[in-house]
Amino acid sequence: MIERIKYIVGNIWQYRPDEPLFYTGIAFWIAFTLVLAVYTFVYKKNQIRNSYLLLVSWFFYFQMSGAFLSLLIFSCAMNYGFGLLIHKQRWKQVWLGIAIGLNLLILGYFKYAYFFLDNVNLFFETNFKVFNWIGWLINQLAHDVVDVNSILLPIGISFYTFQAISYLVDVYRADAEVVKNPLDFSFYLSFFPQLVAGPIVRASSFIPQLYQRFRLKKEEFSHSVFLIVKGLFKKLVIADFLALNFIDRVFEAPLAYSGLENLLSVYAYSIQIYCDFSGYTDIAIGLALLLGYKIPVNFNAPYQAYSLTDFWRRWHISLSLWLRDYLYIPLGGNRKGSARMYINLLITMILGGLWHGANIRFLIWGAIHGAGLVVEKFIRRIFSLQTKPKKWKRLFSVFMTFQVVSIAWIFFRARDYSIVQQLFYQIRHHFIPRDLVGGWASYHWVIFVFIIGLVTIWFPDPLKERMRGKFIRLPSWVQIPVILIALFLITLVAHSTLQPFIYFRF
Repeated sequence: MIERIKYIVGNIWQYRPDEPLFYTGIAFWIAFTLVLAVYTFVYKKNQIRNSYLLLVSWFFYFQMSGAFLSLLIFSCAMNYGFGLLIHKQRWKQVWLGIAIGLNLLILGYFKYAYFFLDNVNLFFETNFKVFNWIGWLINQLAHDVVDVNSILLPIGISFYTFQAISYLVDVYRADAEVVKNPLDFSFYLSFFPQLVAGPIVRASSFIPQLYQRFRLKKEEFSHSVFLIVKGLFKKLVIADFLALNFIDRVFEAPLAYSGLENLLSVYAYSIQIYCDFSGYTDIAIGLALLLGYKIPVNFNAPYQAYSLTDFWRRWHISLSLWLRDYLYIPLGGNRKGSARMYINLLITMILGGLWHGANIRFLIWGAIHGAGLVVEKFIRRIFSLQTKPKKWKRLFSVFMTFQVVSIAWIFFRARDYSIVQQLFYQIRHHFIPRDLVGGWASYHWVIFVFIIGLVTIWFPDPLKERMRGKFIRLPSWVQIPVILIALFLITLVAHSTLQPFIYFRF
């Protein structure tokens, strides 16, 4: 372990593509400890503090994405300039249109170039090849660091692009003050806890914190540590264990497994993606709180939702609100009649699916949710149903919502449509395993972690809050051994190879 730490410290300034600085690795926590050590000398002066954390954020992003740091810096400079132009009021609608267009063009280039060219070649029977023009420009600044014959997706580009667009639109609408200091704006767009996988932070809630004095009460410190440990547990113990020991194997070759195993892998993936993404968010919120900043909650027990509408109030909340405020409402929302509202819902959810990736399976995933939302609203309107069911009807509604969401996740997770067909085929025609008793012997640890995952996603909110509150109120001499024991157990279960967070790909 000592030699490992020496190696990490000695090579911490170098970008190592095979060893990125993920938040679940020991290298990150060593680096973050060093960051905190320096932070104790700069946190009292706001401008020095913000500038220091900006450099730290760029350093962490460089450690995860290498030369794409230059693209992030370019985005900071571009959107800072457009914010000033829009604030001047003259031609502000034109500047907003140009700014949004450029942001979407850059995002689309990296995310959808292959999808676009493949369809052009298929339709026109051509053989166009991808050329990375932006990579070529980067190579002019730093010699041959990017392969111009391929386009890699920069980590976090979807998140910081959407965050930049929300800032520009809010400045246009006068819902947020323009940021006149370029370093402050860059810090807002680059803040490392939420940079690579959200939540998407609004300028109106984050920018004012840049000018406030640092404050961290004992209760807030305890809360931040609680969130970080909880996030590591969700990610390393539940999400990664289920993925490596069960889900990835089944989704790679569904025909090699029974229908029951295929069905359980679908439910297990529902648990995995929640524990993976909400685990990242817990860590991000905890890190930000340690540094004196508050970023919004992004999950609120989404699998306890009683409808798809309720699910999207609880799942990836920052993206749901972004789609509502910057896409659904500008399309007309529910202000232009029921038929237009249904169309707007479908468009919003399909584009929300496309945001996740340039693949037909993401469109299908978005369309399932869009169609489900339309059917829900139509039935409620026709039969004048209560918005929130009660008692046993609520339990049934939660169960059925979970089924719909889990079925939709199949298209999100499957490599291609043939995997989806194989999975459903096994469920329909070969459901019962040939050796049910032997299967238990093979999967007893997977089933154990699966049950822990079910308890995690359906654990009652009042009990959750009570546990969190009790931990925060514990004296430090009790908290420290509890944390150390929890981290020791997490380390025992964690896989030796770091698994990137699922939403790093988006």
